[in-house]
Amino acid sequence: MSDSPELIDLSIVAAAHNERDNLPTLVEEIVAALEPAGFDYEIVIVDDGSTDDTSSVLGRLLKNQPRLRAIRMLDTPPGKGNGQSAAFYAGFRAARGNLIVPIDGDLQNDPTDIPAMITRLHEHGADLVQGDRSAARKDNLVRRVTSIVGRLTRRWLLGDSIRDTGCSLRVMKREIALALPLEFRGVHRFIPGIARQLGYNVIEMPVGHRPRTAGQTNYGIWNRAIPGLIDCFAVRWMRKRRRPTQFCEMDRSDSDQESTFQPSESAAAIDQPQETRP
Repeated sequence: MSDSPELIDLSIVAAAHNERDNLPTLVEEIVAALEPAGFDYEIVIVDDGSTDDTSSVLGRLLKNQPRLRAIRMLDTPPGKGNGQSAAFYAGFRAARGNLIVPIDGDLQNDPTDIPAMITRLHEHGADLVQGDRSAARKDNLVRRVTSIVGRLTRRWLLGDSIRDTGCSLRVMKREIALALPLEFRGVHRFIPGIARQLGYNVIEMPVGHRPRTAGQTNYGIWNRAIPGLIDCFAVRWMRKRRRPTQFCEMDRSDSDQESTFQPSESAAAIDQPQETRP
């Protein structure tokens, strides 16, 4: 793929590990949600080491869905994927959208929320709109308690006030997607918080949530909670070690006057994160 792809309006990026039964419906729902809005968009599905016939399903869909692109992760452990963070890393770099929208491959996110999220991003001058499933979820007591504990822990360790950072559905500018350190496992759970650390304006918006109807979840409660706590300390370490990377280029002057430095447009950054919530 070219290092400078011709950009379009929007890329929907889904990570899929053994989601053969969900992918046809996911693609149909995305098309139904976005076609009426008139976006120039694409759907990028990343097959992350699936052991079922996800690859075959994608091959059949490619013949009938011109908006669809399929990416296959390489060097995956036998019988496993490299994880959602790595799959999003690959998908974001393959994507051609000025706006990038990650979404779960299991149909629990509702694609009909996407146009409203894009509208919210433009109305509020935001850089990232984070989906919040809190009002729509019907979790049992154990899951509610672990979610509360996780949210309080993130706030304590990271100063992260995002309510539902585990929701994959979000709309963000391309530059954010490419700046995220997603080559590290588990970092996808901290995308909105890291975006704020980088100085971007992040807001939240209520979105729907649906139960899984096909396939099996790749995460339970405890195999998410303990690694999530460890990852909090890793993200905290990155926050403390991050240093400004803005730069400027010396202006070549034909006069004898001292040359001046002109900031590069690509280096514009906000020093202080904005925590805006409508």
